Amino acid sequence: MAEQKLKGKKVAIIAADMVEQVELVKPRKALDDAGAETTLISLKPGEIQGFNHFDPADKLKVDRAIEEADADDYDALMIPGGVGNPDQLRGDENIVSFVRDFFEAGKPVAAICHGPWVLVEAGVVRDRKVTSWPTLQTDIRNAGGNWVDEQVVVDQGLVTSRKPDDIPAFNKKMIEEFCEGKHAEQRSKTRAAT
Repeated sequence: MAEQKLKGKKVAIIAADMVEQVELVKPRKALDDAGAETTLISLKPGEIQGFNHFDPADKLKVDRAIEEADADDYDALMIPGGVGNPDQLRGDENIVSFVRDFFEAGKPVAAICHGPWVLVEAGVVRDRKVTSWPTLQTDIRNAGGNWVDEQVVVDQGLVTSRKPDDIPAFNKKMIEEFCEGKHAEQRSKTRAAT
C-alpha cells in the first residue's frame, strides 16, 4: 500500500468530453493511492467520454456537476488535458471562476498537456513559469506567462507538465505540492495578475 501522504485532503478534478483518458486516470489513481479523496467535476452530471488522443476510449463517471461544486470544499485542483476537454472547460464561466478561486485562496493546482488553456482563461498565468503541450506556448506567453519546454514545472503551488510521457514526474510533483497545501505566494501572484 502506498504511503497515505494526502490522507484527509480533498482534490477536485475538472474534465469534460474528449479528456485525454490517461491524463485523468493515472494522476487520479496516484492521488487516491496517496490517500486523497478525489471528485470528478464536469459541466453536467452523468458521464464524460475519455479519449486516447483522437480515438474514443472509456466513459468516465462524473461525481458532481460544476453548479454543485464549491472550491472552498477542496484542498487542491487537478486539470487533465486532451484537446477538446480544456476547450470546453474554458468556455464555461462557472469552471473558470472555480479555477480562479483556487488561485485566489493560494491552493495548489496541477495541470497537464492542454489543461493550462483553462488557466489562461482564468487569468492566472501572468508572471508564472509554466509548461504545456507545445501548441499552447503562444497562448501562455500572450497571457503573460513564461512558457518553458520541461517535463514538469513547479511555480508556487502550480504544477504543469507537457504530455502523457511526463505523468510519472507530474504525479510526483503534484503529490508533493498538494501535501504542502496553501502557498501564500500563489495568492499574491494571482492578485497581481487579476
